[in-house]
Amino acid sequence: MALDDAPFDGPFDGPFAVCVDAGTTVIKAVVFDAAGREVAVCRRETVVDHPRRDRAEQDMDAVWRAVAGAVHEAVAAAPGRVRLVALTAQGDGAWLVDRHGRPVRPAVLWNDARAADVVREWRAAGVLARAYRRNGSLTNAGLPNAILRQLAVAEPDALVTAHAVLTCGGWLFLRLTGVLGIEVSEASAPWLDIKARAYSDELLATYALAEHRRLLPPLLSGAEQVGELTGEAAAELGLPAGTPVVLAPYDVVATALGTGTTAAGQATCVLGTTLCTEVLVDAPDTAGEPSGLTLAFGPRRPVLRAFPTLAGTGVLDWTADLLGLRDLGELSALAARSAPGADGLRLLPYLSPAGERAPFLDPAASGLVTGLLFAHRREHLARAVFEGLAHVIRDCLEAAPHRPVELALCGGGAASELWCQLIADVTGVPVVTTEDSQVGAKGALLFALTALGDHQDLGAAAAALVRRGRRLVPAAGTREFHDREHAEFLATRALVAARWKGWRADV
Repeated sequence: MALDDAPFDGPFDGPFAVCVDAGTTVIKAVVFDAAGREVAVCRRETVVDHPRRDRAEQDMDAVWRAVAGAVHEAVAAAPGRVRLVALTAQGDGAWLVDRHGRPVRPAVLWNDARAADVVREWRAAGVLARAYRRNGSLTNAGLPNAILRQLAVAEPDALVTAHAVLTCGGWLFLRLTGVLGIEVSEASAPWLDIKARAYSDELLATYALAEHRRLLPPLLSGAEQVGELTGEAAAELGLPAGTPVVLAPYDVVATALGTGTTAAGQATCVLGTTLCTEVLVDAPDTAGEPSGLTLAFGPRRPVLRAFPTLAGTGVLDWTADLLGLRDLGELSALAARSAPGADGLRLLPYLSPAGERAPFLDPAASGLVTGLLFAHRREHLARAVFEGLAHVIRDCLEAAPHRPVELALCGGGAASELWCQLIADVTGVPVVTTEDSQVGAKGALLFALTALGDHQDLGAAAAALVRRGRRLVPAAGTREFHDREHAEFLATRALVAARWKGWRADV
């Protein structure tokens, strides 16, 4: 709950912006000065409840209190007047509210697996493939259509009471401004005809959710994404009523924007709880093998092809804990003691209880270690974990429409230079970082300043405010080695995929 020291020491130029990045386990309120430099970062931790092994829920009021507390602290830390609040948040899931804007039940999160059977049945019946042709996104168990279908059977009273199904961002925007709605990027999967950027009754019928059409909130775009802070919320945040509040795209999109990925062909990978590999493309393409998400974020802009895995830095945390290490830095230092290839030790890093969702969909996917011998030591396992996750990123890049010339890396994992270099080596694509530590919040800032007219477009905002960090190129002479390693990674996965369901008692 403490205020972090900012990476910039001044002088500070006002007025200031407070940008909220409402993650799954941590809420961050970041103070930016007029030059887009981080002045202060205030954090609040949030709790994810697991009433069952396959469940992930949050108390919606507790999330709001964490946001209000973090913003109040950030406002107090700002060296001058706060001009605006911008908001990005975790996406997907189902945040149900009644007609008074109150929570109906705890929020069902993006990594909840209760709807796994719904997704399996839809896949077998061809629902997923048919929906993809209109929507451009492959439904997984954490998307609201699957969750609503499951709740319709398991908790029908909740849907009777509900007035709208929101996202975390929509819930927080409602609390801040009193405006009910959903941002276009968050509605893209699973509700939109992605080419028309409008709700699709055909999709609702495909999901057998036509009777619940009333739960879809108004789509917010353009000027509708700028609201005013209500008197009640202003008192909690320590800001004047009427302060502009901008609902930015959700964190998957905002983070890409924060790295400077604003034009078609540019790409980002978030090294966080999810490894989210993202490529901007000129227009939606719903042909080809269904995979990943297609996200719109406003009229006349490119769309984002996103591959948010369930494998991510949680695998690194698990490994560090298993090996008795304190943090990512110690795990990286240990992995550096092993040569590339980890002396034949391999790891499939699918450790999530919900399996995997990108670039392939299998709720039964699980992790696997192969090649283990007495000769292997702790450093080999550490190296194998980093390499396994790098192969996941390559897998996502190969599912994307275009091979990028450069991959921007961000998120907590980008602090590991070893991992960043490994990603360059395994993918064969140069990687870059930015000087910002809070890239999602930075993306919300770029979006807000563009929405308020400070910059002509997002590209101009990024050119003015995003500062590049280090650039790492693939190590010379390693391409063939990593090509062979990746082929083995894919072959091993294909070999064991038929056994996953038999190994998993919960699916």
